[in-house]
Amino acid sequence: MSKVKYRFNTKSLTYEKVKVTFKQRFWQFSSYVATGLVFATVSIMLARQFLPSPTEKKGKREIEALRLQYDLLNKKMNQAEEVLKDLEDRDDNIYRAIFESDPLPKSMRYGGSGGSDKYSIFDNYENSDLLKSVTERMDRLSKQIYVQSKSYDEVVNLAKNKEKLIASIPAIMPINQKDLAHAVTSGFGWRTHPIYKTKEFHPGMDFSAEQGTPIYSTGDGVTERADNLAQGYGNHVVIDHGFGYKTLYGHMSKIATRAGQKIMRGQLIGYVGSTGLSTAPHIHYEVIRNGEKVNPINYYYNDLSPEQYALLVELSKKDSQSFD
Repeated sequence: MSKVKYRFNTKSLTYEKVKVTFKQRFWQFSSYVATGLVFATVSIMLARQFLPSPTEKKGKREIEALRLQYDLLNKKMNQAEEVLKDLEDRDDNIYRAIFESDPLPKSMRYGGSGGSDKYSIFDNYENSDLLKSVTERMDRLSKQIYVQSKSYDEVVNLAKNKEKLIASIPAIMPINQKDLAHAVTSGFGWRTHPIYKTKEFHPGMDFSAEQGTPIYSTGDGVTERADNLAQGYGNHVVIDHGFGYKTLYGHMSKIATRAGQKIMRGQLIGYVGSTGLSTAPHIHYEVIRNGEKVNPINYYYNDLSPEQYALLVELSKKDSQSFD
């Protein structure tokens, strides 16, 4: 029930009933509604500006949870990378060193796993940089683990073949020490060529001995070639020992093996001579590892005493003239 309103008339000094027309009521009601709407609109705008909505609160909670999970994942990946780095160091510097195998090249361990387009699928997501970095890091870690796994498979095979490896490595001198005319006539390195009288790199060692002195294989293997077709070496033999090792024996007077023949360490393969580009009877001996000619002085550890080896090392350093 609406209340009746009165107004005091100062002239008649009486109270008179106030009559409110419909139009006045309508405008009064409209002003209330308009004021309320303005207030409500302002309140909502301020609330949206300064107060998070339930949806925003939920979203922020989810983002915080995701960031927490990201931090935990980051820590776990850091730990995994540290463990993997330790395994790689052990593999390269211990296990492979034991079995005379070269470390894996860094390009194989840390090579790229794909172009930048590979991660373009994240471009339309929020926090795309975060998603890209995590995915890229996981891909890189997965590849390193795979490479390390394959490397250990190789090390296991080397371990299984260790006895064969030890027998195959060229570890003795190609001539009995008692048969040598001199301990060594020319070592590995730059020497004066006996014919051209110019400085040339000598990729092996020369041992002087009498014509017909027996020459022996320095490790187990298979004869790869036994002929006189290579320029300068005359009658020569190349033995493939496996595991990346080969040896070459040059200037023989006679060859005592044939291509494809299995050879044991210490087995007769030929006789000292002076065939090819040579100035006197001797054996030119080379050790080839993974396609590269290396200094044979590092491989005479199976038949020399420490004193004999030290003397041989000293003699091999002299800048003498080679025989070939």
